[in-house]
Amino acid sequence: MASAAFFDLDRTLISGSSLYTFGRVAWRAGMVSTPELLSDLRSAVAFRFSGSTDDSVAQVRDRVLGAIEGVSVEELTRLGDEIIPRLVDDVRREAQGFLELHREAGRDTYMVTASPIEIVQRLAEELEMTGAIATVAEVADGIYTGKLSEPFCYGPGKAVAIAKLSGELGYELALSYGYSDSVSDLPMLELVGHPVAVNPDRELERIARARGWPIVEFSRTAKRVIGTTSAAVGAAGLAVGTYFLGRRHGRLA
Repeated sequence: MASAAFFDLDRTLISGSSLYTFGRVAWRAGMVSTPELLSDLRSAVAFRFSGSTDDSVAQVRDRVLGAIEGVSVEELTRLGDEIIPRLVDDVRREAQGFLELHREAGRDTYMVTASPIEIVQRLAEELEMTGAIATVAEVADGIYTGKLSEPFCYGPGKAVAIAKLSGELGYELALSYGYSDSVSDLPMLELVGHPVAVNPDRELERIARARGWPIVEFSRTAKRVIGTTSAAVGAAGLAVGTYFLGRRHGRLA
């Protein structure tokens, strides 16, 4: 009975928006215009404090796909040499702790994000995660066409991708964990037996409290986890419970 832990990237594993980091590096490479970068900056600031919206993500998705149209896979992959260290530096220490808990329990860990697979797969490797589930753009003869080759990995698309992977690898979703900050990831959180709201936006916090889901607040500088749940159990208790429950399930896997 193998299980896995699925982590959203933006405002969950890292404190801000990975798409803005991609945009900034792409701007320096001449793939994104200055007005587009400034628009992304405004969106990133709003995102850091309130979470994303369907419209803003769709706009960024379309712009990214348009920017890489005609670009070679090799060129985009080279951008990762600058992007990956920036993202690694922005990973929350507490998130690293939860990844370690799951690894010690024998549970596979996956990053699940709308960001491009060419970048986040490498990031997952740097974080010693099992793999990444991400957006896959269409490629023809080594060149991006500006279209998607698979459903956009966002909202319901994340749940579809996780269910597909779990079916292929035999993960028991009832024993699996999901971590996210945004109500847009509700389909993913509802899919697993152990959903956890991390620094949740207002709507996800409301739903988590109503359903009794654990809520954890990550503070990057404080090096600690401050948490609440509807049952008033602290995040430290959640971590300990996750650890021992995970070890028991890990032995069964």
